Amino acid sequence: MKTRLALLLTLISLCSIKANAQYNFSKVDNWLNDHSSEMGGRVVLVVYKDGKVVYNHAVNDMNMRQKFVGRMIARKQGKNADLGDYASTSKVAIASCSKWLSAALVMTFVDEGKLKLTDTVGKYLPVLSQHGKGNITIGQSLSHQTGIKTPPLKESLEDMRQDNSMDDAIADIAALPMEGTPGKVFHYSNAGLQIAGAIIEKISGKSFETLFAERIARPLNMQHTDFGDAKVALPAGGAYSTPEDYLNFLTMIMNRGVFNGKHILSENSIAQMQVNRITPDVKIAYSPAEAGGLGYGYGEWVFDAHTVSSPGLFGSFPWIDKDKKYAAFMMTFYLKNDGRQQRYKELKQLVDEAVKQ
Repeated sequence: MKTRLALLLTLISLCSIKANAQYNFSKVDNWLNDHSSEMGGRVVLVVYKDGKVVYNHAVNDMNMRQKFVGRMIARKQGKNADLGDYASTSKVAIASCSKWLSAALVMTFVDEGKLKLTDTVGKYLPVLSQHGKGNITIGQSLSHQTGIKTPPLKESLEDMRQDNSMDDAIADIAALPMEGTPGKVFHYSNAGLQIAGAIIEKISGKSFETLFAERIARPLNMQHTDFGDAKVALPAGGAYSTPEDYLNFLTMIMNRGVFNGKHILSENSIAQMQVNRITPDVKIAYSPAEAGGLGYGYGEWVFDAHTVSSPGLFGSFPWIDKDKKYAAFMMTFYLKNDGRQQRYKELKQLVDEAVKQ
């Protein structure tokens, strides 16, 4: 009996090795080793294809300066610096990678018929109507086309952290000036998703954090993903997650709204999220330098006909390639964004080559 069991375990192990051996990620390994120092000294990449994780690799080589910067940032935030090695289970702030999660949460209300993308925000938030912003639609809020002139991202986040409630945050947004007609100006900011987050709170009578846990995190088994414990949730950039957790979200998007046999979003909602809303008649008032030339849907950037993503300020890079049928998430934490888009392109090309083999 023991001999048969040992033989069975050996066969299973060999099958597993054979399954993973079909992909050669050696060039990806080399790229991560070569570029980790430019990306904060710590990086982890996970890749999902054919129903399983086919790559999971971390590089941890922080230098003294990077550790010093990490301690300084933590001190400013009143926290203890986490300088430990990164792994696929490491939980960090993911900045604008949050936008994809939040847009998906809003779309669950669309699927249920509790919200329409053409609904105007003044219907739910009268203070916006009082300041001439009531005609902005939910769809425009999800695609950064509210027409609201917002302060720089960093300043906007700092202002919102001073608010004591979601109503305070919306009142601040209501008081901002307009820079164009809603739907005709693209300005990458926190405002639109904050408005959308406030609206689903009004509809449900629940906090944004609770809604995210109930509708996205738990169904996707994202046990270590949340929007923190701040006084006001920040849908556009306040989430914390792990590579393993975020990969569950990506596989759901890649599988047209289905995760482990359960429908989280409709196929139509997934498709709507991936339509490029930056049409030729839309003026670009502000777009991050590293996103130059890209399109934008609902909570996600449209790289090309088959690639969608939602990179974060701190360098983390989630993406899906619908043509090659894989999802990947690179987690990092660094602020200098010089050459970031080029690095994203290089890494994706190497992963594309690996998964084709």
